[in-house]
Order: sequence, then C-alpha cells, then structure tokens
Amino acid sequence: QAVKNNLNKFPERFSWVLSDEDWINLRSNFLTSRLNNNYGGRRYNPRVFTEHGVYMLSTVLKTKSAVETSLAIMDAFVKMRHFIKNNDNLYESISNINNKLTIHDEKLDYLFSKFDKKERLILKGQLYEAYSSILDILNEANDEIIVVDNYADKLFLDLIKNIKKSFILITKNSNRLNNSLINKYNDEYHNLRVIRDNSFHDRLIVIDSKEIYLLGSSVNSLGNKTTLIIKLEDQETINMLLNRINIVINKM
Repeated sequence: QAVKNNLNKFPERFSWVLSDEDWINLRSNFLTSRLNNNYGGRRYNPRVFTEHGVYMLSTVLKTKSAVETSLAIMDAFVKMRHFIKNNDNLYESISNINNKLTIHDEKLDYLFSKFDKKERLILKGQLYEAYSSILDILNEANDEIIVVDNYADKLFLDLIKNIKKSFILITKNSNRLNNSLINKYNDEYHNLRVIRDNSFHDRLIVIDSKEIYLLGSSVNSLGNKTTLIIKLEDQETINMLLNRINIVINKM
C-alpha cells in the first residue's frame, strides 16, 4: 500500500510485480502456499525490490515493524556488499581456477584424441572404415612408406596407385603379385618397389622410417573379419623392427 501511495518513487528499476512465469519459478524453489489457494494462499503476484528499492521503501514506511524490517534488509545488503568487496581475491582465484580447468580440459581432449589414434578397431563388415583407416595412415607419410604384407594382392595396388609417395612392399616369394603384374603397374605409376622375403609373419606399415603400425589382417582383407590396427609406441621395439626391415631392404 505504501508503494501504491508513492508510485513516483518506485520506478521499475527499483520495484516491480513478478510475472506469472517468474512467480511460478520462484515458488518452485521455496515452500510457499499454493497459487490461488482460497485458504490463506497468495492471490496476487508479489512485488519485489532492488537494493535501491529497499532504500526508498524505508523512506515511506511508517509502522515500527515495517521500519525495523526495512532496516534489517538494508543491513543484509550492506553486509553482502562488504563480503563481495572483501573477497575480490577469492572470486579472482575461482575465475583463474575455472580458466585453468578449461585449459586442462582442452589438453585432455587433445591427449585422448591422440590415444584414440593408437588403436583402431575394424569390425567385420566395416569395409569402408578399413579402407579409410589405411588411407589415413598412408597419408601421414611425407616421403616413403614400407608395407610388410605376405598376402598383398591387386587390391593393394589399387589402394596405393593414387598416393604420390614412394612405396616398398616386402612380401613372401609365393605372393599373388607376380612380377609381370608389378612391372605393368610400375610402367604406369612408378612408385613401387617389391622385395621378396619370407622372414616376417605380421603385417606392418612403416611411415617415413619412424612410425610403425601393426595390422591384424592383410591390407587387402581388412574389414572381412574383426581386427585391430595398432600404432606401436615402444621405441625399442620400433628400432628393432626398423633395423630388421633395413637389413632386408639393403641386402636386395
């Protein structure tokens, strides 16, 4: 009633009546009487005040209890302001912590993305996924790619023909790729050297003589059965394999 009698002292930036939506949202967070309850519940949406509105309210309230309530509210506002002022460093620290957490999250996302690339699971029937994964690996190379695969066939040639890199294929003597087919391929594409050697069992892809991928299946049959492509991480193992591969290449 005091506000209604002094509306010119309470512009909207000082005080306003809550909308139905705001009042319902407010009620959902507090134990208040039911809306439109005919047994003592509030029938009209309440009026709310900003800090300045409370100050203005104290100038128009007349009863003792109203004045005491207004003073108590203003004391609370003042204490709150002092707390905020005296804890600026705390808020700054919290902000810095949040920033650091964001940076850490970004770094973790980056690391996990790297971890994901160490192992690639190819399920049975995922022929395109297998083809795409092999292409991604081959395209990591800057210069030379060495493939160790005893069962490479014409599908292997189809895979590498449009990759502008130098390829060395180490494969067994009885491989399906005969010399005639290899010569015809190189007459057109000029990027493949084949070395016959029976000393390897596993399928390997060596990228620029630095990184090695272990294939659970031959390149031409990836996707026919569930298998893994694993990027080797142990440097000692990588060095031993590179040494063995270089011995095979250099003796030819």
